[in-house]
Amino acid sequence: MSSNRFYGGLFLITASTLMLQLIQTRILSVVAWYHLAFFAISMAMFGLTAGAIFVYKGGKRFGPQTLARDLSYFSSIYAVSIAFALATQMSLSLTSPGLHSGATNLWVWLELAICMSVPFFFSGIVVSLALTRSPFPIGRVYGVDLAGAAVGCLGVLWLLNNTDAPSSVLWVAALAAAGAMLFPGAADDHVDDRRLPLSRVFGSHLPILIALVGLAVMNSQTNFSFQPIVVKDEVEATDKYVYREWNSFSRIAVAQPITLRTPYLWGGSPTLEPGMHLVPQAFMNIDGMAGSAAFKFDGDFSSIESLRYDVTNLAYNLPGRNKSAVIGVGGGRDVLSAALHGMTDITAIELNPIFVKLLTENVGISDFSQVAKIPGVNLHVDEGRSWFARSEDRFQIIQMSMIDTWAATGAGAFTLSENGLYTVEAWKIFMSRLTDDGVFTVSRWYSPGNVNETGRMISLAVATLIELGVENPREHIYLVSQQEKVATLVLARQPLQTADLAALEAAALRFQHPVLLSPTQLSDSAILNDIISVRSLAELDKVTDGLELDLTPPRDDRPFFFNQLPLNNPLAAIRVARKMGSYQGYIDGVLSGNLAATLTLLMLFFLALLLVIATIILPLRGALKDSGKGMVQGGTLYFMLIGIGFMMVEIGLLQQTSVFLGHPIYSLSVLLFTLILSTGLGSILSDILSLDSTRRFVIWSALTGAYLLSLTFWTAGVLAQFESEELLTRCLICIAIITPAGLLMGYGFPTGMNLIAAIDPRPTPWFWGINGAAGVLASIVAVVCSIAVGISTTLTVGAICYVLLTPVILIYFRGEGILAAKT
Repeated sequence: MSSNRFYGGLFLITASTLMLQLIQTRILSVVAWYHLAFFAISMAMFGLTAGAIFVYKGGKRFGPQTLARDLSYFSSIYAVSIAFALATQMSLSLTSPGLHSGATNLWVWLELAICMSVPFFFSGIVVSLALTRSPFPIGRVYGVDLAGAAVGCLGVLWLLNNTDAPSSVLWVAALAAAGAMLFPGAADDHVDDRRLPLSRVFGSHLPILIALVGLAVMNSQTNFSFQPIVVKDEVEATDKYVYREWNSFSRIAVAQPITLRTPYLWGGSPTLEPGMHLVPQAFMNIDGMAGSAAFKFDGDFSSIESLRYDVTNLAYNLPGRNKSAVIGVGGGRDVLSAALHGMTDITAIELNPIFVKLLTENVGISDFSQVAKIPGVNLHVDEGRSWFARSEDRFQIIQMSMIDTWAATGAGAFTLSENGLYTVEAWKIFMSRLTDDGVFTVSRWYSPGNVNETGRMISLAVATLIELGVENPREHIYLVSQQEKVATLVLARQPLQTADLAALEAAALRFQHPVLLSPTQLSDSAILNDIISVRSLAELDKVTDGLELDLTPPRDDRPFFFNQLPLNNPLAAIRVARKMGSYQGYIDGVLSGNLAATLTLLMLFFLALLLVIATIILPLRGALKDSGKGMVQGGTLYFMLIGIGFMMVEIGLLQQTSVFLGHPIYSLSVLLFTLILSTGLGSILSDILSLDSTRRFVIWSALTGAYLLSLTFWTAGVLAQFESEELLTRCLICIAIITPAGLLMGYGFPTGMNLIAAIDPRPTPWFWGINGAAGVLASIVAVVCSIAVGISTTLTVGAICYVLLTPVILIYFRGEGILAAKT
C-alpha cells in the first residue's frame, strides 16, 4: 500500500471535515441564528462518533485487505453527501420556536440535525478506518489526521473570504472527492467491490470530482445556484438584492435603491412631518436581519436634513464639538449625521470590510452615498473595541447607535463582537478615549413601562462610571427616547455642565424627544431611579439582583448584554416566559428573541439526546456483554467526565477568545486549530511519557484541573493587557493560553483507552460512544452555563471534571490494569 497516497487522502478528508464544520456555523448564522454555531459542533461530533460506531459494528467486514477500497468508497459517498445535504439544507424553512411550537417545526429541526450530521457520519467512517485498520504507525496516522484538521481550520478563512458559504461547501465536497481519488492508488492489489451498493457510481472518482468542481464554480458565478430560500423566518426571493457578498463572518446584501421615500430613522421626531425631506435610500442587511440604510448624498447637506430629527443624533447638539468617532459604519448614515452637524474630523470604525468596500470601491453604492468623499472622514476596517484600545487619539463625541446584528439580539447565546462592545471593560476603554468635555452616546431599544434593554444599558453605564471613580453617576447621564421604541444615552466623561444640559434640553424640546433621565430629572421608572442613585458596585448588585429581568451590568466574563432572561434563576425565567406568552407588548425589543433562543437551546438539547440514545447508546449496549460491573461503571464515569470536561473547556475558551479576538469565526478557527494540534500532541506524548502508575495519573489529573481552574483567575488580566495589539498578536496570545490546556487534556482519552484495553478490550466501543455522546450534549449545556453564571464557571466545571477522574481511578481501577503495575 502506498503510504504517500494514503496520507494524502486522509489529510484532505480531515481538512474538509473541519472546513465543513466551520462553514456550517456561517450558514446557520444567516438562515437561523448565531447561537446555533455550537449546534454545528454538536452535529459534527455526533456524526463522527456514529461513523466510528458503524465501523465497530461492521466487525470483520472491514479488514486490511479491503482498506483502500473502503476508504475510497466511503470518501466518495462523503463528498457526494455534502452536496446533497447542502441542497436539502438550503430548502429547509427553519422557524424560531415560539411558545407554542408545533410538531412540524420540531420535525424541520430534526431534519436539519440529520442533514448536517450525515456527511460527518461518512467522514467518521473514513477516519475510523484509517486509524484502526491501516498498517501504518498509529502515531503518524493520527498526526496526519490532526494536521489536515488544523490546516482546514485556517483554510476555511481563505475560502469564505473568496466565495459565498454555499459555494464553499461545494468546494469542500470537491476537496473530499480529491481525497477519494488518492485512496485507490494506495492499494497494492485490486479488490472486487461489486458487492458494495452503487459501487460503479462511487467508484467514478474523476467524474465526481469534475462534477463537484463545476457545481461549485456555477454556484458562485451564476444565479442558478444553491442559496438559502428562507432567511430569518422570511422567504428570500432570488431578485430581492442587487448585491450580495459573503465573508468569513457575515453576508451583506443590498436591496435595489429606492428613488424617494420618507427617511428611515431609528427614532424619528414627530416634528418631521410625512413628506418632509424625502431622500433616495438603499437598504442593506447583515445575515438577513440586521438593517442599515444608505442615504443618497451628493455633497448638499440640505438633502439629508432629516437626520437631525433622529433621536440617535442628540449628542451632536452639544456646543463646541467638532471631532467625533463612529463605531459601526454600516451604510454610512451615522457618518453623514456627524458631518451634517458640523463635525470636521470624523473617524469611523467598521468591523466588516464589505461595508467599507461598498462605500469606497463599489461603483453603485460609493457613488450613491459618497460618504468616503466627505472631507475629514477616515474609514478604518477594524473591531471597534480593539481599535480604541490601540488608539492614542481623543474624541469629543463617540457614537454607537443600534450596533447589533439582530441575530445577536435574538439569540444572545453566543458571544459576538457586538456583545464585546457592551461590557464594563469595553465602555471603560471608550470613556478613556474621550476628551474632558467628551461624551459617549449609545442608542438601544426601549419599551415604555418595561425597562429591559434600556435598563441594562443604564446599569452598564453606572457600573462603568463607578469603576472610573465617579461618586455621583447621575450627573454624567442624560437619557431620552422617541416613538416609544428607541432610547439614546449621552454619557459624559465629566459631570454635564450647565451649557451642555441647556443644549440637550433645548434639542429634546425642539424635536419632542421625551426625557427619561437627567441630572435634574427623575425617571417615571422606579427601577431606573434606583439604578441611577447607587454609589457603589455593591449597591448596584443589590438593586439589580432578583429583578424579573437580568439588568446586571455585563462584563467580559458574562458578555451577554442581549440576553435578559435570568437563566441563573430558572423560576424567574419561567415567570418571564409565561408573561411573554400572555402579554404580547411585553416582548418588545430583545426579549422575544431571548425566549426563542432559550426554547431552541432546550429543543436542540432534547433532539441531540434522542439522536445520541438512538444511534450511540442503544447500538453499543452489546459491547458491555460479560464485562465486569465495576469496570463498566468506572469506565462510563471516566469517559463521561473527560467528554463533558473537554467540551466545557472548549466552549468556554471559544467564548472567552471570541470577545478578545472580536468575532466568533476567528476564535473558532484559532481555538480549533490550536486545540486540535495540542490535544493530538498530548495524545502522542501519552505514549512516550505514559501515565502508567496511580501516582503519575493523580499528578496529571491535579495538574490539568489546576491549570484549567487557573484560567479563570489570570486570563482576563492577560487579555486586557494585550487588547490593544494587532489581530495576529492577539491570536498568538490565544494560542499560548490554549496550548497547555490541549496538551494536558490530550492525555485523557488514550490513557483511558489503554487502561480499559489492558483489562478487557471488548467494551472499548461503548466508552468511545459515551465520550462522544457526553461531548455532544455538553456543548449545549456549556452555552447555557456561560449565559447563566459566566464563562469562568463553565471553565471551572471543566476543571472539576478532570479533578474527579482521580477518585474514579482510585475507586474502580486501583487494583487493576496498567495503573496498578507501577504504583
